[in-house]
Amino acid sequence: MKAGQIVERHQIEIVSVPDLGIADQPSGTLLVKPYRGAICGSDIPYFTLQHPSYPLPLGQSLHECIGFVVDSKSSKFKEGDEVLSVPIGQTGLAEYFISNDQLTVHLSPSDRPSEMLMSQPLGTVVWACRKLGNLIHQNVVILGQGPMGQMFTRFVSNLGAKTIIATDLLPYRLEVSKQMHATHTIDVSKGNLVEKVREITKGQMADLVIEAVGHQTHTINTCIDLVRRNGTILAFGVPDESVYENFRYGDLFRQNIRLISSVIPDAQTDYPLAMDMIAQNRIDVSPILTHHLSFDEAQYGFELFTFRQEEAIKVILDFEA
Repeated sequence: MKAGQIVERHQIEIVSVPDLGIADQPSGTLLVKPYRGAICGSDIPYFTLQHPSYPLPLGQSLHECIGFVVDSKSSKFKEGDEVLSVPIGQTGLAEYFISNDQLTVHLSPSDRPSEMLMSQPLGTVVWACRKLGNLIHQNVVILGQGPMGQMFTRFVSNLGAKTIIATDLLPYRLEVSKQMHATHTIDVSKGNLVEKVREITKGQMADLVIEAVGHQTHTINTCIDLVRRNGTILAFGVPDESVYENFRYGDLFRQNIRLISSVIPDAQTDYPLAMDMIAQNRIDVSPILTHHLSFDEAQYGFELFTFRQEEAIKVILDFEA
């Protein structure tokens, strides 16, 4: 089989390796042949950070995948089942990967496979929003309008937020944010973000601020500046650092701000709901699907996504192209 492998920082090679098997794997294991995958921000550290040794494990890193079960040690799935499945170890950048029945759900029938693939990231948004309670009439700010920020923008609109302020450094992303139902957009490279939010909210500031940037340490403090007293910050962006040395915990504490973190959804509950919402056209994810490439173009795809080239938002890899 063919698999992608990061052999140096910023360098992916497509290599030929022996086929995978699951004979020696525990009960519940699945072997999946993906036909579509998508690059996510949490895949990027494997590509961009300097690691102690190379090459990295085969198939790292891709985890948003749909495909067919080709071998099963689970009573829940049989050979030929079409599934959304999360590869163990984020090793989905390959013609076959190993998963299990806890990380896999049956895929709803659809003639829009790339949109249904978005059930995986949308499921993480569902999981996060389950923690937030009622959003009706609330002022919401979303920091970052990459794929996840865009999905939060659309989702909080569905949940009844009154004001949805999308912020980013890239104007092309903010144009898409309008299609995802942002009521206001702010280019954070221009002017004072805090004052602009104050003006939009008529001095109330945000009831909820969603941090959807990650991979740096300063935006969590920006969230503290934007949220009202007794408001909520949802920390969703993936951290690269275990310790945030400059985190203004004292300000968070004294303003009675709630800080909620969110990662790894309940696959068996959240992915199916996300699928239903996409299949039933309750959420249109098509505006963020900007690039479709073949699996062999993985290097190009990661460059597009990582370095924000060609106005890329979501990059899809087609294993059958």
